[in-house]
Amino acid sequence: MSKTIAIMQPTYLPWIGYFDLIDRVDAFVLLDSVQFEKQSWQQRNRIRTARDLEWLTVPVLHSGHFGQLICATQLATPGQFVKKHLRTIEMNYSRAEFFKDYFLEFSQAMSEAGAIGTLAEMNIYLLRFLLLKLGIATPLHVSSQMGSQGKRSGLLVDICRSLDSSEYLSPPGSAEYLREDYPQFEEAGIHVWLHAYEHPAYHQLHKPFMPYACVLDLLFNEGPRALQIIRSGRRDRSPL
Repeated sequence: MSKTIAIMQPTYLPWIGYFDLIDRVDAFVLLDSVQFEKQSWQQRNRIRTARDLEWLTVPVLHSGHFGQLICATQLATPGQFVKKHLRTIEMNYSRAEFFKDYFLEFSQAMSEAGAIGTLAEMNIYLLRFLLLKLGIATPLHVSSQMGSQGKRSGLLVDICRSLDSSEYLSPPGSAEYLREDYPQFEEAGIHVWLHAYEHPAYHQLHKPFMPYACVLDLLFNEGPRALQIIRSGRRDRSPL
């Protein structure tokens, strides 16, 4: 059978569709060897509060670092923001059914991740922790450690080749530029598919249900049912 991979930038506490993408492939590549984007999902995500979906943003050093890669982006005041984020999470989820089952371990993982030094390493550390808790065992690779070359789709093709993959599953938001660059994939014998996902509803502490919170919202509210709920949003992939 053909080996299918997905490639995404390391995200801070990703939404549940990100985890479905990981769960659907044979290998997942964290693309940390591209330019950091300020105020992107790379450094922030949202939690559900009594009011709305509210941002948790990781402070990074960016002054004088224009064009820096994700893998080179340093955390700013890690001890301070980790305590602040953990306090905010606890304030908003302490009454969730499964909060006590996960928060202590998550707090330890968050403290350890924040002490590493770079944004990418922190995000990847937390991602590995969350995958373990969800029960997703897809192998992870990190692009900055792979020696892959090229820009835009050329880089994706090179990563696919290095992992002997002939199928690439992409988030739908990349469809436009992938269509422009499709000859590169075709020449390399790589089939491109678009990930299809419909956000499922689940129990939240507050109503109405608000989708697109970070994965902690699902984990604290649904606990061991989380992976089953993630998979329930899965739809048939479509060709590019």
